[in-house]
Amino acid sequence: MKILITGGCGFVGSNIAVFLKKNLKSVKIFSVDNLMRKGSDINCKRLQKLNIKNFKINIENFDLLKKLPKFNLIIDCCAEPAIEQSTKNPDKVFNTNLVGTYNILKKCLSDKANLIFLSSSRVYSIKKLREIVNKPIIKKKIILKKKVNENFETSSASSLYGFTKLASEKLIKEMFFRRNSRFMINRFGVIAGPWQFGKQDQGFVSLWVAKHFLKKKLSYIGFGGRGNQVRDVIHIDDVCEIIYLQMIRMKKIYNKTFNIGGGLKNSISLKDLSFKCQKLTTCKIKIDSVLKTSMFDVPYYVSDNSKIFKNYRWKPKRSIDRIIRDIYYWLAYNKKILKYFK
Repeated sequence: MKILITGGCGFVGSNIAVFLKKNLKSVKIFSVDNLMRKGSDINCKRLQKLNIKNFKINIENFDLLKKLPKFNLIIDCCAEPAIEQSTKNPDKVFNTNLVGTYNILKKCLSDKANLIFLSSSRVYSIKKLREIVNKPIIKKKIILKKKVNENFETSSASSLYGFTKLASEKLIKEMFFRRNSRFMINRFGVIAGPWQFGKQDQGFVSLWVAKHFLKKKLSYIGFGGRGNQVRDVIHIDDVCEIIYLQMIRMKKIYNKTFNIGGGLKNSISLKDLSFKCQKLTTCKIKIDSVLKTSMFDVPYYVSDNSKIFKNYRWKPKRSIDRIIRDIYYWLAYNKKILKYFK
């Protein structure tokens, strides 16, 4: 069996590649990555140590994609995930996330390969997500048990990134209709863990830990600048495990869409994340308050894992404390990578 992981030198793709290589000895794993993202060179070296070959090409170029070997399964992790890029560089977001996905689908159908597609919780309507809390300024800690399932509204604006992910989902269903190939669509929330070179609008958990580690300042941005926004967070190892389950059970469970996240138990506000980072690193840092709220931000998001649990009897194992601790020790034992967070 041959598996291709697109975005294989990114945070999620590289961890999936390493996990599958260690757990499936007879499977051949390959990566496609243009190595343009921060930290991709580091992750590429991880793959090389395990004899996982990376093809350095852009997925927007189908002429190069179609020259690759035939595969049995493609795990599509490739994306331009930074939400703010939607306004700064819309062409890049559109070409990578939609044109690139279209090319991957053509490759799938040409190879008669199955597909596991990593979508995003960003497909959901910003307006409707904001109505969950319905306050422009969050003065107090949010205490809710509201969870977002797969039927939540997607019809109104999310962001260009969210649009390209939703359009890709529709494209998958259209192109795989009445074909022998099978697909799985996973709408992930916040994923975090070692080997993530985080930024403010993408990978904020690793950024938060790293900034405390380095004693560098941060900012609470938007919704009153108090850090009360809430997200659920899932450990990258939990992501790898559910991808593995989907892969080995694809003969029985396929052509479905799932929400996958940390759930209520792994939900946390930025303020509480700061407290946990401070306690672990013993470093208290300056955190500025920025009142202006991004048009793409939401005050609250927690995934409903009911459907994925019903199908696979799966739920995330690792706590938010474990996630923070694993990132901290990854940084502590790999101090050369700290330059990526400065």
